[in-house]
Amino acid sequence: MAGAGGWGEAVALQATGLTKSYRRRTWALRGVDLSVPAGSVTALVGPNAAGKSTLIKTWIGFERPTAGSVSVFGIDPWRDRAAALAQIGYVPQSPSLYRGLSVTDHLDLASDLRPGFDASTARDRLERLDIPLDSRAGDLSGGQQAQVHLCLALGTRAKVLLLDEPLASLDPLARREFLNVLAEAVRSDGVTALLSSHVITDIQQACDRLVVLGVGQLLFDGRIAEALAQHGVGPGSDIREVRAETEVATFAEADGSLSTLHRVDGAPSEGVRPATLEEVVLGYLVAGRTTRRAAEAA
Repeated sequence: MAGAGGWGEAVALQATGLTKSYRRRTWALRGVDLSVPAGSVTALVGPNAAGKSTLIKTWIGFERPTAGSVSVFGIDPWRDRAAALAQIGYVPQSPSLYRGLSVTDHLDLASDLRPGFDASTARDRLERLDIPLDSRAGDLSGGQQAQVHLCLALGTRAKVLLLDEPLASLDPLARREFLNVLAEAVRSDGVTALLSSHVITDIQQACDRLVVLGVGQLLFDGRIAEALAQHGVGPGSDIREVRAETEVATFAEADGSLSTLHRVDGAPSEGVRPATLEEVVLGYLVAGRTTRRAAEAA
C-alpha cells in the first residue's frame, strides 16, 4: 500500500485488519487497514469485484467482518447498528425510491423514519434543481432520482455520506449537477464523504483523497495532490515486469503504447513526465493484479 497516514485529524471511518470472506477461499476483502479523516471527500476506486461495495456495507452494518473491525466515529456498526446508522447518509448505485410515491411523499416518509430529518433544506435543494416535488419517483429520470436520493441523504444531517457508485448510469450533465450538490453540502455542513466511482474526471472535480482497491486489497491511500506530486510516467517495455523499486507498474495507454508509473521524489528524472490521476489509478490497479497473480502462482 502507498500513501497512507499523516493526516493528524479526527477519523470518521476506520477499518482495521478488515477481512470478509463469503465462501471458502473467496475473499471480498483481505487485511484492509484504512482511516478516512473527518471532513474529507474520498474517492474509492477499483475494478468490479474489488470489494468496494462490501467495504461500504461493513460500515453500514449490512455485512459482518470475517476478521478485523470497522467503525464509524468510533462506533462498531455490527454491535450498535442504530448508533452507527445515525451517523450515516447512504446513496446506493441504483435508486431505491418507491415508484408510486411523489418526491414530497419521500420527504414526509424520511421525516417520519429519521429523527431530525431536515425536510426544508432537502426540499430547497430539490427545487433549485428543478425537480418537481409532486412528480412520482417512477416518472423521474435517472439523474433526477439520484438527486432525490442524495438530497434525502443530506437531509438526515448525517456526519458521513457513503455513496456507492451513484453516478454509474448518469449522463455527464447529471453527474456534474450531482457532484455540485455534494460539494456544496460538504463545504456548508462539514460532512465526510466517501464516493465510489469509476469516472476519473468526477473524482478530480469532487474529491481530495484517493483510495484504490484491487481484488480486496488496499493498493493506494492518500491525498490526490500528493499522489500527483509523487508519481511520474515514462515509457514502458514489458507490462508483466517491474524492473526497479521506484516502478509501480507498466500499463497500456489508450493508443496501445506502454507507459510505466514511477514513484518520484521531487522533480521527475529525465524521460519521466508528471502523471495524471488516471495514470496513477491505472498503475496501481495493474500492480494489484500482478501481485495477485504472483501470490496465486506461489
